Amino acid sequence: MASYAPTIEDLKQALEYILTPSVPVITVGLLIVFVLPVLVHLYITQSTPYTSLPFVLLAGPSGGGKTSLLTLLERGDAAAATHTSQSAHAIDLTVSSDAGALTFREAARDDAPGSHKKFHLVDTPGHGKLRGLAMAHLVGDGKAGKVVTQFGDAAMLRGVIYVLDAATLDDYDSLADAATYLYDVLLALQKRAGSGRTSRSPNAVHVLVAANKLDLFTALPASLVRSNLEAELGRIRQSRSKGLLDSGVGADDIGSEEQDSWLGEYGSEKFTFNQMREFDIEVDIVSGSVLEGNVDKWWEWIAGRI
Repeated sequence: MASYAPTIEDLKQALEYILTPSVPVITVGLLIVFVLPVLVHLYITQSTPYTSLPFVLLAGPSGGGKTSLLTLLERGDAAAATHTSQSAHAIDLTVSSDAGALTFREAARDDAPGSHKKFHLVDTPGHGKLRGLAMAHLVGDGKAGKVVTQFGDAAMLRGVIYVLDAATLDDYDSLADAATYLYDVLLALQKRAGSGRTSRSPNAVHVLVAANKLDLFTALPASLVRSNLEAELGRIRQSRSKGLLDSGVGADDIGSEEQDSWLGEYGSEKFTFNQMREFDIEVDIVSGSVLEGNVDKWWEWIAGRI
């Protein structure tokens, strides 16, 4: 059978049909204009892996200065007036590796020399009933894609800044509240490191205890903040262990239960922050003042984690 070859007249008729306005032609044109880009977008987003920004988590009791610190780092000149946070909030910041920058304001400039890296700074409420918003970012085993939080992949967590009011730690109730929350944060990171590693955790998450309000006369220095917190964390550890013994848990189960809730070196008499190194967690205590803008050491700590 001889094949049919289109003639010039056939091509002319086809071209006239396409260029002549009609319902079928308009329908096909609209589909191409509006549907095709959507299909291309869906293909690209499905085939390209999503990359989350690294983030640093702000945690700590209410009134410590977390939100004030966030606004100071965002604005660069002074902290804004704040109120008690009721929800988690994040901002994008840029950190520069320029060693010549003397202050956080210089290192955070877009025109600062050196390489720049973007990250999220996530502020969370400190009220006892809302602390779960912070704890939700600490779960998982540190492996990418396992846990997705409100602000991205939990595996992108690079550090926790635990902000507290160093001027209130001489009051036992304030110390106990700050230490209890810190115990939960450190224990969550300890479990995260333990569940996600074979020999060492692939993505260590370190903690900065930011002893804020150094501008106040009653603020404790970093050395006393450390010793007071270590002593109270040790008391909490013993209290929780005793509570487990008194809870009626079977003798066969109590060993594993106690070990799971034991912070630091299991069975040790006294707690020290150095015990967290067993889980590849470094805990630094650094004083500063958001009100006076004295946060350069905190910013330097952040830069070292991004």
